[in-house]
Amino acid sequence: MAQQSLSFKGVENAEQINRITTALMMLDGVDSVEVGRHGAEVEGRSRRETLIEAVQSLNLGIEVK
Repeated sequence: MAQQSLSFKGVENAEQINRITTALMMLDGVDSVEVGRHGAEVEGRSRRETLIEAVQSLNLGIEVK
């Protein structure tokens, strides 16, 4: 199982963290997710680009790397 890290800029509250967590957990191939204000640790077999696209699709106005 692969582990990937995402970095965030602009996450300001728990609602954003919850929305990001939910979006990532809904993806095929994601086994577990830990999300905080500055990033996320994702375990599973999803592609990095898919993870980033899922967060960007929430339109939260944050930067994802």
